[in-house]
Amino acid sequence: MRLSVPAALAALVLGLPVLFVPVLPADPAAAAARAAVFLELSPSTVPAGDDLGLRASCDDNLKAATVSSGLFGTVTVAPRFGFLTATARVPSGTRPGDYRIDLRCPDGAAASATLHVVAKVQPARGPATGAGGTAPGRNAPLLIGSGLAVIAAAIGLGVVALRRRRFG
Repeated sequence: MRLSVPAALAALVLGLPVLFVPVLPADPAAAAARAAVFLELSPSTVPAGDDLGLRASCDDNLKAATVSSGLFGTVTVAPRFGFLTATARVPSGTRPGDYRIDLRCPDGAAASATLHVVAKVQPARGPATGAGGTAPGRNAPLLIGSGLAVIAAAIGLGVVALRRRRFG
């Protein structure tokens, strides 16, 4: 297969700079240490007054750590199932906005996460969908019987009308 000259030039122009990009030395130990320390919020968006699940990890998950925030103060996350977990309640008077939550590990490592607090909205009432006349209740047998009687009467009138046409 013959390669066209413009395609070969394009490949050369796009591929040549890759050879001259300096390779940054990666320290795998530092990257692994950064990945081992984290703080997760579940859910990350809550209305004021709801509970918040905290799941964290430090280099040593056998020792308790602390999570602090201006919302709920300081909470101790304890070892459970290989992670550090706890539950905190967002105060009901909290204003909507973004709040920073910080994790401090016993060895001095730290991580943070952002909690989004939204306004708690209560619906005033259900949707206006009618009076509920078709809902089953005390009148259901009467409505079903009346409907069957109307259908039987229609079938009877249809039979009578067909017989009159044939004979008359």
